[in-house]
Amino acid sequence: MTSPIEESSVVSGPLRWLWFAAGWIAVAIGAIGVVVPGLPTTGFMVFAAWCFSKSSPRFEQWLLNLPGIGPMISDYRAGLGMPKKAKISAVLMITIAVTTSSIIVDNGLMRAAIIIAGLIGVYWVGIRVPTRPEDLD
Repeated sequence: MTSPIEESSVVSGPLRWLWFAAGWIAVAIGAIGVVVPGLPTTGFMVFAAWCFSKSSPRFEQWLLNLPGIGPMISDYRAGLGMPKKAKISAVLMITIAVTTSSIIVDNGLMRAAIIIAGLIGVYWVGIRVPTRPEDLD
């Protein structure tokens, strides 16, 4: 697989290291999201790929070659969106996590923040992210 970026898009100096660090932080959060319900993996990995596109084509390519996550990043970049099953699963996981968290939390302001964040997540995944055509599944 060839690198989808031009070498000229890689920044230099301290900004490169900032993007590189942000990329690894996003990878770490995305990896945690694999096992923590409600924490999105793909979104953080897409962000990590973007950070690496600014700092390290090698690690961007590494992400794009990961089984499972690499094709999702490529599909997102190509504007193909998410498979319908993945969208349903994501919305369901967000709903379960938000419901559970808002029941557990005693603070009304914190509960409102959790619900608002969940609504934004459901809106983003459900409406803003395109549904990938069935013939690509």
